[in-house]
Amino acid sequence: MDDTTYNVKIWKTAVYKGKRKTTHTVRWELDGKEWRAPFDTKALADAFRSELVSATRRGEAFSLATGRPLSHQSGASAVNWYDFAVQFADAQWHRTGGNNRKNTSKALMTATVALLRTPPTAFRPVDVRTALREFAFNTRRREDAPPEVATILKWVERNTLTMAAWEDPAKVDEVLRAVGSKLDGARAAASSVKRNRRILNVAMEYAVRHRILRTNPLPKGRGAAPKTSSAVDKRSLLNPEQAARLLGWVRRRSRGGKRLYAFFATMYYAGPRPEEVVAMSVADVRLPDADAEDQWCELLFHTAQPEVGKNWTDDGEIHEERGLKGRASDDTRVVPGHPSLTRTLREHIKAESLKPGDLLFQGEKGGMLAGSVIRRAWRSARSEVLTPVEFDSPLGRRVYDLRHTCLTNWLNASIPPAQVAEWAGNSVPVLLATYARCISGQLPDLKQRILARGDLPELPEAD
Repeated sequence: MDDTTYNVKIWKTAVYKGKRKTTHTVRWELDGKEWRAPFDTKALADAFRSELVSATRRGEAFSLATGRPLSHQSGASAVNWYDFAVQFADAQWHRTGGNNRKNTSKALMTATVALLRTPPTAFRPVDVRTALREFAFNTRRREDAPPEVATILKWVERNTLTMAAWEDPAKVDEVLRAVGSKLDGARAAASSVKRNRRILNVAMEYAVRHRILRTNPLPKGRGAAPKTSSAVDKRSLLNPEQAARLLGWVRRRSRGGKRLYAFFATMYYAGPRPEEVVAMSVADVRLPDADAEDQWCELLFHTAQPEVGKNWTDDGEIHEERGLKGRASDDTRVVPGHPSLTRTLREHIKAESLKPGDLLFQGEKGGMLAGSVIRRAWRSARSEVLTPVEFDSPLGRRVYDLRHTCLTNWLNASIPPAQVAEWAGNSVPVLLATYARCISGQLPDLKQRILARGDLPELPEAD
């Protein structure tokens, strides 16, 4: 399909006098489609219109994707979006982890569907999305795509617009609407929209660095992306009685209950991330002697094993080994363990006959504890222990809420935020932004401090 035309009509500049400023809009038509370019001054509008008129007099073709003469374009029209997206995915693969690879693939898949010249008719839309997400933008699996998937990807490559589409503001808006929506057209979660836009922004900067685009076409500034909040929902936190009932039910579970109880107890008392707990070895636990007066233990965290799926790791394993989040690759973190946790871990290590080099929490077959097992046990505990109203609420909905509960308990115990941040593996600003709404129990003291400053002084009455 030809992306250019010589059928051009240039109209008179429109002038709109608003309350704050006057706008001069150059208008022209390509194959019956109207294009507009607004300017703040008449001189700028006249100059741009003259360039369009000169291009038509030279017999120059206009791009149907951008509306501009070909001489105005960058090298974008020579680069197919699908080819660029594959190149970008490969560049990101070698510098990011599994979850980032997966999210990049999803964002590129949505953008690619929005940049197709025509909707698929010979293939089901779901098959096109799957082929893009699972193979086209997956560096490790692309060459192993089944024949039916390869056929779909060849069709996509032939039917994708060029990078010049990103020079058309209307097309950019169309792509951004796509990455901000669910398949049914409903608005996606703000966090998903923000993540997708961030990925596309990195892709556009990559295009600029490689001189495919002149500038980043994505909108900037206030309102460019939806606002998101990292603050913890206070309703998700567990009180001690609720936590005791949930962990108690898990412990009584016939299949791996005691092992999972120790796992959840570690999160509740020490606040690590789930991927840090599954990576712990027995040697990472420093237990005091059984007859020692001080029964606090120490937990050493130095590795994380997030579960990202075997399709997104370099070695085909479900988990991906990496350093602690937000820290240098060889950094470590030491966290004190409550005496109750000391007792739990001592019993767990003895019952499982674990040696120092063994994983602290293992699956039934001795490997790493699967995330699906952890989530299923926690979901079952909530359904059995909580009331219907509590179950439908955010209360402990995610395993991660055990970490949120632990960190909130530390802050409410007046432990300095800097110390809590160190134990949690966060920065102080992130910690406070995340948990400020959850801190409680200090209001009476704060009120007394405010009252201690006194009130306005009494002034003599005016005559």
